[in-house]
Amino acid sequence: MATDTISAPPGRRLDEIDEQVIRLFARVHSGLAAATAAFLDCDRDTARALVAEDQLIDSLQASIEELVQRRLAQLLPLGDPDVWRLVSILLIVPELERSGDLVEHIALRTPQGLARVITGRARGLIEEMSRIGVELWRLAADAYADHDLDAAERLRTLDDELDDLHVDLSAELAQASMSNAVAIEMGLVARFYERLGDHAVNVTKRVRDLGHPPAVAVQGATI
Repeated sequence: MATDTISAPPGRRLDEIDEQVIRLFARVHSGLAAATAAFLDCDRDTARALVAEDQLIDSLQASIEELVQRRLAQLLPLGDPDVWRLVSILLIVPELERSGDLVEHIALRTPQGLARVITGRARGLIEEMSRIGVELWRLAADAYADHDLDAAERLRTLDDELDDLHVDLSAELAQASMSNAVAIEMGLVARFYERLGDHAVNVTKRVRDLGHPPAVAVQGATI
């Protein structure tokens, strides 16, 4: 981050944060419209461009978080580790809440008896996805408790395995003999497991920030 941004008046710095947040909103709502049009028109080129543009959204998110952290560094006591731990926890807890929702979504489909009508291979794939998902979340909890800054890379490898199983299960559901309603519901279940892995990785990325404020130049000093 350029020092002229850090030394700018508070109002201007907040304006810059708001501007980037508005850009993020714009990319999401315009991207949704474009994705729908591409999907309905089978426009593969536009779809590929939209997939690539997700990296821009990720970059905007990182930029906004950095600006907010740097502004906080100017407002809060220098080097107070409790402040940054609390900020990081506020970013971690939503990942946990969303993951709890995904677990609920899986449980809500139990009364439908889906497991009784899917193939044995599909059942086995679900069991394996669950095993890896449980391991991911166990490791994520350990990373948080131990302040393990390197856990994200290890979890990403496991998450890749979960993604591969998601692809395998989707293929199995596509070729199996079952009603459309069951196939749709099982497709959602598979997606829920896959997203649980993503959230576990995101949590461990946030663990890196626990108690580690960014270095910020403030009135000639470095935080």
